[in-house]
Amino acid sequence: MADLPFDDEYAPLYSLGQVAEMLQVQQAYLRRLDQHDVISPSRSSGGQRRYSRRDIMIVQHVTRMADEGMTLIAIRRILELERELAELRRQLKEARERIRELE
Repeated sequence: MADLPFDDEYAPLYSLGQVAEMLQVQQAYLRRLDQHDVISPSRSSGGQRRYSRRDIMIVQHVTRMADEGMTLIAIRRILELERELAELRRQLKEARERIRELE
């Protein structure tokens, strides 16, 4: 059986309005996150924002940080650092696996 789009956490399935309703935030807030490059949802062929489950999780994370008083600039930097950290951890894991194979 083939995987369905909703099985993929990166599939852009949700509209701006759906996400705003799900997370109980204003649509303008989601637009502002996009304008400040905090989150960059996919676009439909008509140019409308489409959010994946992964995007929605990030918006929840961003909203928690904003509720704690962080600025969008600070939040964007934190997200960048979190991505870098995840990549470094992935590389470290691969290096450790190669070392084990060589032993």
